[in-house]
Amino acid sequence: MDKAIKKIVIVGGGSAGWITAGVIGAQHPGIDVTLIESPEVNSIGVGEGTWPSMRNTLSKIGISEIEFLSQCCASFKQGSKFVGWCNGQKDDFYYHPFMTPDGYTQVNLHAAWKARNDNKAFADTVNVQSQVCQAGLAPKQMSTPQYAAVTNYGYHLDATKFAALLQQHCTTKLKVKHILDHVERVIPADNNDIKAIHSKHNGDIEGDLFIDCTGTSSLLLGKHYGVKFIDKKHILFNDCALAVQVPYPQPNSPIASATISTAQSAGWIWDIGLPTRRGIGHTYSSAHMDDDNAEKLLRDHIAKTTSKEISKQLVPRKLTFRPGHREIFWHKNCVAVGMSAGFLEPLEASALALIELATTMISEQLPVTRAHMDIVAKRYNERFQYRWNRVIEFLKLHYVLSARDDSQYWRDNKLAASIPGHLQELLQLWQHQAPSRYDFIQNEEVFPSASYQYVLYGMHFNTQTRNYNSAIDNTEMADKILDDGQVKLQKYLAGLPTNRELVDYLCQQYTLKQA
Repeated sequence: MDKAIKKIVIVGGGSAGWITAGVIGAQHPGIDVTLIESPEVNSIGVGEGTWPSMRNTLSKIGISEIEFLSQCCASFKQGSKFVGWCNGQKDDFYYHPFMTPDGYTQVNLHAAWKARNDNKAFADTVNVQSQVCQAGLAPKQMSTPQYAAVTNYGYHLDATKFAALLQQHCTTKLKVKHILDHVERVIPADNNDIKAIHSKHNGDIEGDLFIDCTGTSSLLLGKHYGVKFIDKKHILFNDCALAVQVPYPQPNSPIASATISTAQSAGWIWDIGLPTRRGIGHTYSSAHMDDDNAEKLLRDHIAKTTSKEISKQLVPRKLTFRPGHREIFWHKNCVAVGMSAGFLEPLEASALALIELATTMISEQLPVTRAHMDIVAKRYNERFQYRWNRVIEFLKLHYVLSARDDSQYWRDNKLAASIPGHLQELLQLWQHQAPSRYDFIQNEEVFPSASYQYVLYGMHFNTQTRNYNSAIDNTEMADKILDDGQVKLQKYLAGLPTNRELVDYLCQQYTLKQA
């Protein structure tokens, strides 16, 4: 008899475990969801970035935006600012904003931007958001409803506080069972499924579907099933990070509206603005730089925006990781989510987004029976093999396009042997035509073609324009769209509050509501 799927066991907490518990618990109230995590494993908690998709995830789970902002020390993120990636000169920066340009699928905005020949940055020409970010403004007004947007946005958040909020919500509102215990071994079934996990104090915990959220240890998919790890260090070199929490000079200091990623000689430094502090870290390649030099660069960077005294007092935490992912992500009745499935450097904040995509597909395609599960698992593996490859290519794109030649790290990043063949093919294609929806054909692409345009033309890639006009090169329509965008920009610059003002206001509203 084909067994019905009635009980899900999530092994591991953190963002991966609790997002998974929240989404499944909210969408499948009839399913028994148990999360077991070790009482001794803590989140890194240096601050993390999300994509706009997190708004839908939080709404789906049933958490209000003002509660999330207040409880998770969160702020608004509207994209990424890349400093020093093109050539390392003083004026070298560009934005990858979250908004798709107006008229993106109607006309060739790239050709219209080139035709203007006014030396204005691509993102500044086709979008309002880069300049909204540069001005430190929020993505909406104080009266805008929660989760609604004027400009598209995600968040910066404290990962430890986020996991705590999700845990509280899941256990009190969604009937998720929470067990703090150590997993000692896996108990297999006759068909090689996982029958149960044996815990130190709670004994055997049985389930029909097991979700591995045990981080890089990958206790179920990696250790129990021996699913191969596919190393990607030959493509993405960074494998270490030094992270610190940096205080603001004043309580009302501005909160940056984008993640700031500043290129270094063997990696880059992230700077994430939270309401009470900044999360700053240096991710680098251990093959190109030792820890002492990496720490010196990090302290020098912090000193520029605080002081030498503050920089000297900070104690960085060393993190190491192996860039890559599992060969498959769903095997038998076990699926891995989060770092148990894989991990890449935090450039473009793909980690939480991949967790959201994984949890959404698991929940929406939740198997009804064990036989049904094999079909879902096959489709899931195909989809996520595609997604991991696209993330790897998109991150590599940032390095390949750089004109920097000041260190072996940047030179090695441009060696053909380190560039995936599919990305090399796309770069050849894009010499003749701008990235378009025909290049990325899956629904829910991890990075849409507009994102590729922002990076390509932010980093001075040259796509040749046609020597003849086609219908999509409608210059009259394109000029009107671009001109209307500049009018809209002036309204936004005049009417939007600062990121700090909006965050403080919404957190005050939550405090008043709780009183």
